[in-house]
Amino acid sequence: MAAERFGVPVVLVGDPDRLGDVTGLPVIAASEVVAMDAEPASSVRRLKDSSIVRAAEAVRDGAASAVLSAGNTGAAMAASLLRMGRIKGVSRPAIAVPYPVIGRAPTTVLDCGANADCQPEWLVQFARMGTAYARQRFDIEEPKVAILTIGEEAGKGNTMVKTAVTLLEDNDWASECGARYIGNVEGRYLMTGVADVIICDGFTGNVVLKSLEGLYDIFRAAVETALSETGVNQEAEDVLAPVFRHFDAKATGAAVLLGTRGLTMISHGSSTANTIANAIRTADEMSTVGIVDQVRAAVGAADA
Repeated sequence: MAAERFGVPVVLVGDPDRLGDVTGLPVIAASEVVAMDAEPASSVRRLKDSSIVRAAEAVRDGAASAVLSAGNTGAAMAASLLRMGRIKGVSRPAIAVPYPVIGRAPTTVLDCGANADCQPEWLVQFARMGTAYARQRFDIEEPKVAILTIGEEAGKGNTMVKTAVTLLEDNDWASECGARYIGNVEGRYLMTGVADVIICDGFTGNVVLKSLEGLYDIFRAAVETALSETGVNQEAEDVLAPVFRHFDAKATGAAVLLGTRGLTMISHGSSTANTIANAIRTADEMSTVGIVDQVRAAVGAADA
């Protein structure tokens, strides 16, 4: 679908016998699979012929521009780290997710699941990487960066957040990478456009992401049921369709893992074929704008 709709060249990685008819797409053979419930790091080290390892190696070796996985997220990150390596100056990579905002560019939230436990200084790196991402993908010249916490007032948050706020306020990271730090933001402002980049630990970011995905599904189902039961005409449904598409994560298909030396895209395990096709298009866009090099430059400014 991605190759036919968008003209993106695709290479598949996996067991050729299980893949079956791939309509002429090239295949990199891999005999092993990291299961969804497997321990990521040890599995990647042990299963050297697994599809995620071979895919990461393809990017490392220049045989592919990006790796896209809808499998074990931890394994995708581990394979990327072990086979591609980290960008110099990045302690931990982070998953960046664009949150839709009506009438303007999305707000980028990171980390959305790569690191359940974070060190305060990592959030400063997330801010740098998120700034580069927002600028390159959404053409925001001076991204406004905020930290997600439980109150807008100074001093709100847990120990990790308070320490991170001190670091964000007390160094020159924003001027170095062309961002504008605006301080604390509460969860209710995630999709209002108050900030272009919102940073948080991966545990919080993933809980927020999954909660909003579930809320979207419930809300859409409720609206569709109401339309059906009240006999609203097709014109009303047509008006609502673009609104639903605007907030549907399947339209983007995947989130980018920022901080590795090669491009890695993370998709949901429940992805449909259409979701994966869109994810491949997003991966192609990220490769075209050179997001890895932009993140490298943003993080490297800290050592300049």
